Amino acid sequence: MNKIPTKIQLHKQSQQLELHFDGEQFLLPAEFLRVHSPSAEVKGHGPGQAVLQYGKKDVAISKIERAGNYALKLIFDDGHDSGIYTWDYFYELGKNQEKMWREYLENLHNAGKNREKDTSIVKFV
Repeated sequence: MNKIPTKIQLHKQSQQLELHFDGEQFLLPAEFLRVHSPSAEVKGHGPGQAVLQYGKKDVAISKIERAGNYALKLIFDDGHDSGIYTWDYFYELGKNQEKMWREYLENLHNAGKNREKDTSIVKFV
């Protein structure tokens, strides 16, 4: 594919990453990027090994680092920092965002999980 962004901007307040690719513009929320991280921790090491991410509604991007001339490493405030997002992967996320988000919400529902951070208090007696 070899799509290279012409503009990349992190909007700190809304926690959205804005990417421009030859006349196309995508706004990718931090939560969307976190739950679709290309890391092995999320994708697994092979087909069918993906790990459903949940409780990430309020996650934020705390830092962005370049990874050569082909990608960015996103560091999230929940400690996740192992995903290398290539330009092609960013483009794929932007083009398929609506479908991928719908599938993610469906998977959460089917697993009995949600987007909210678990704030339950466990008491030990």
